Amino acid sequence: MIRLEHVNLIVHSLAPSQAFLLCAFPHWQIRGSGENQWGKVKRQWVHLGDDDYYITLNNQAEGDIRDLQSLTPGLAHIGFVVDDLDSLIQRLSTKGFQVSIYGQPHPYRKTVYYTDPAGFQFEFIEYLSTDPKQKNRYGGETGPLKVNHF
Repeated sequence: MIRLEHVNLIVHSLAPSQAFLLCAFPHWQIRGSGENQWGKVKRQWVHLGDDDYYITLNNQAEGDIRDLQSLTPGLAHIGFVVDDLDSLIQRLSTKGFQVSIYGQPHPYRKTVYYTDPAGFQFEFIEYLSTDPKQKNRYGGETGPLKVNHF
């Protein structure tokens, strides 16, 4: 079996992204944290997740994250399946996080994108069918993306 276990991200500061992730995933916790040396820089790190999956955050980033609207190579977004998209949106909204992009309407899934405080984009998708032919149907989207401009 092969499966994705974790994603490792470099951020300027741990706390803002940590707050976003723990709000988005209320069942997650801090699995571990510490310090390490990366070249000449001492960095703090934290693993946020459950017993099987996690995201690593490392601080002391230098420079800017890629412009998500650009064609520059790099990470576009990280996608997660959720059971209840409306609850996730409400939970994040109460903590001040706003949807960045509402996915196009689709008959078998709902999608939103959030940009975390570090500038990484996360996609959250709720499937409205368990039938793979329906939930993985491409071309069922209608209308343009609705983008929030802050």
